[in-house]
Amino acid sequence: FASVLFIGSYWIINDVNAFTLGQLTFFSMMIQRVLWPVTRLGRVFDEFERARASARRVFGLLDSEPQIKAPEQPQFPSGSGQLSLQDIHFSYVDGQPVLNGLSLDIQAGETVGIAGTTGSGKTTLIKMLLRLYDLDKGNIKLDGVPITEMTLDTLRDQITVVSQDVYLFHGSIKDNIAYGNPIATQQQIEHAALQSRLHDFIMSLPDQYETVVGERGIKLSGGQRQRLSIARAIIKDAPILILDEATSAVDTETERIIQENLNYITADKTALIIAHRLSTIRRADKIVVLRDGTIAEQGSHDDLLTLDGIYADLWRVQTGEIS
Repeated sequence: FASVLFIGSYWIINDVNAFTLGQLTFFSMMIQRVLWPVTRLGRVFDEFERARASARRVFGLLDSEPQIKAPEQPQFPSGSGQLSLQDIHFSYVDGQPVLNGLSLDIQAGETVGIAGTTGSGKTTLIKMLLRLYDLDKGNIKLDGVPITEMTLDTLRDQITVVSQDVYLFHGSIKDNIAYGNPIATQQQIEHAALQSRLHDFIMSLPDQYETVVGERGIKLSGGQRQRLSIARAIIKDAPILILDEATSAVDTETERIIQENLNYITADKTALIIAHRLSTIRRADKIVVLRDGTIAEQGSHDDLLTLDGIYADLWRVQTGEIS
């Protein structure tokens, strides 16, 4: 650009007939038009190299061999929801077992509460059921079929998980609930919202079920996100329902209402309820207390209070009997 101005001005001042003032103006404008695309080439090359590096990592991940292998001849569960955990062992780090010889039989349609202190292996147990990891030793059977003989899709179709950390998509409330069952009707979606005590809140919004929740549900409170997750689990209607601290972010009144509906929500389902709030699991058919990756106590709420062990201590702390 400087060269055009200098040379063109020199020719015009010295009356060189090769250049006119109009031509100088025209070339100055054209040089400006060329300047910005050439300048942007540096940014384009930079973005291209960044994209190529990211693509290399993504395709490297996609091409990696999964550690969880699908069976060559998969078997299928009956759909009743019976679980059998047989002497299961697992550790994330060698020499530091998280599950250490845990055995448990859960009948179809039974509601089992799982309690224990932090680090006792409650969430790891759920990861084993979903086969996010393979066991170091032992076996888990669903309806009498080892889960290692099922495809991951078949196994996870049988299980619904409501976790403490709820992930919502940037979309409408309706779409987020229907994620559990993409072909659900509007009536089914509203029924699930009623059971999770979310319907009245949704109807108070200007766009109701078409309200956009924002990225990761940022427009909703923690309790509202958790209730939406429960509605998503209800609409999936899988034989096994796992609630992992599912009422940790709701207020006491909402928790009471959800507990009143828990019998309906878990009807005809095998339910595993992990809770630090022991009031959530006090009505369970059976309560299992974990310690150091194994079962320390099990029984009904009243039986465990009579036993006066770990569960009784936790109960007294939560009810204020121990300061």
